[in-house]
Amino acid sequence: MIGKVLRGTDARRLLYYLYGPGKANEHTDPHLVAGFCDPAELEPEHRPGGSRDFRRLAALLAQPLAALAGPGDIRPVWHCAIRAAPEDRLLSDAEWAQVAAAVMDRTELAPAGDDLGVRWVAVRDAADHVHLVATLVRQDGTRPRRWNDFYRVRAACQQAEARFRLRATAPADRTAARPVPGQNGPRGTGGTNHRGSRCAAKRVQRPPEQHLNSSSSPTSKRRASRSASGTAPPTIGVTGYAVGLPSHRTKDGQIVWYGGGKLAADLTLPKLRHRWTGPGAVPGQGLPPAAARGVLRHQVAASARQAREETGFSPRWGRRGCWCG
Repeated sequence: MIGKVLRGTDARRLLYYLYGPGKANEHTDPHLVAGFCDPAELEPEHRPGGSRDFRRLAALLAQPLAALAGPGDIRPVWHCAIRAAPEDRLLSDAEWAQVAAAVMDRTELAPAGDDLGVRWVAVRDAADHVHLVATLVRQDGTRPRRWNDFYRVRAACQQAEARFRLRATAPADRTAARPVPGQNGPRGTGGTNHRGSRCAAKRVQRPPEQHLNSSSSPTSKRRASRSASGTAPPTIGVTGYAVGLPSHRTKDGQIVWYGGGKLAADLTLPKLRHRWTGPGAVPGQGLPPAAARGVLRHQVAASARQAREETGFSPRWGRRGCWCG
């Protein structure tokens, strides 16, 4: 069971689409299975011609926006599509209602037993999935807590899989590669984002992975590092490192650095150390603070020496740790 979270601006327009035929006539018998109150009372009425009237339901969903204290959200509609696997059995309306309520509870948008949560409905427009539509304002006029809502939806889906004996899917372990600035990634200045896009394009040549990942021996890694033209010396700290290109600079002439985790999920310093040395004990665990700092400093020095051997750069010490240059 997979859930996808989206944001929008117009609940009425979204409802109109969900109750329509869909892009490929995939919507069959759309109807409400759950909501902030009895779905039978919220179901859009039929007009004389057979079409649905969504004005009342859309107004009920949007009503808390009038009580919002402070500026409103430019995208106040929360939309979550939840789909079961093709090989799963067909869930009943009551079971889909339980899944929808569990998602709203897990995301804390409408916790169980909280009558002042956000207003929401669950539309089942096909046999294998439902759509949750909610307004991101609580009924007491405050904003709901929706931090990490994607991961909370993932956890609720996994609970539903176990509860209804559906196909188990992998958890959201947050190990996917982070987006590069300029490609819908972390916010930055326009120039920095543009340079981030150019840096991402240069990753086709994979210079960091060439000398840190693909090479098998310190000698070959050092040669690969020296052959990667144009790469600036990597900066190494206690918990990570960063690389940059001399041609990618800020307006004041500083090199734009990118952490290993932003290049690829397996290029973070802990994962590189794991591949270099294998699993080991946590440095300084169980020691007094002063001794633990000494152990940690010794490990940093060892990591710097390892980096020097594998990249060909000489380590230098600074006030905040060490770097290679």
